[in-house]
Amino acid sequence: MNPRYILFIHLVINDMIQLTLTVSLVVISYTINKISVSVCCILILLALMTTENSPLNLACMAVERYIAICHPLHHLQICTVRRTRILVGLMWVTTSVSALPDLFITLATQPLSFFHSQLLCLRQNVFPNLIIVQKRDITYTVYLVIIWFIIFYTYFRILFTARTASKDAKKARNTILLHGFQLLLCMAMYIFPQLLSALTQWFPKNFADSSFVCYVIVQVLPRSISPVIYGVRDNTFRKYLKKHMFF
Repeated sequence: MNPRYILFIHLVINDMIQLTLTVSLVVISYTINKISVSVCCILILLALMTTENSPLNLACMAVERYIAICHPLHHLQICTVRRTRILVGLMWVTTSVSALPDLFITLATQPLSFFHSQLLCLRQNVFPNLIIVQKRDITYTVYLVIIWFIIFYTYFRILFTARTASKDAKKARNTILLHGFQLLLCMAMYIFPQLLSALTQWFPKNFADSSFVCYVIVQVLPRSISPVIYGVRDNTFRKYLKKHMFF
């Protein structure tokens, strides 16, 4: 199996899980309203990990395209199926290390009765400690710097190669550019609290509507363009898509 497709399949499955979790949280907040803190913790942690997986996966896909175009002779040796699977595992380890401390800090600072109570299932309600907010800001800043560096580096290296190279190199350049656009949308999650706060101040009587608009922009939109970028534009996917859709 092609490592590129392994990363793409992982991205799609991860986004499906993420959307399922976040849609469930939105529905719960609009209907049931309050749920058990213990259940909410599990849902929030899984949503956090899958949300943070997306930009990491995009960065890995950009690196894979960079190796394929700029170092084609070494691509088969570097990008093996085994290493790709290990890379997918490392993504989950990284996001777990980022998300699980929120739970540990809450366990250490909140009484046991807190986890038996019920509340509106929002991250700031379940993990209210200020240390968690500071950790989140530092973690997101590190993610932003590293991932954007990878995207810019791979894009410009492929850009220079594409000037004198094949059509595939130019297509890879465009794919990396679309990586950047999707990543920009994914990174909107890092300004979600500020965006929601601003909308709440501007439209204080429409908090529910503001929350839903933020959810669509930050969570749904970035994940809805993945099939277009990596599916329809890919010759192999397009061939099987035509086969199964048009018989």
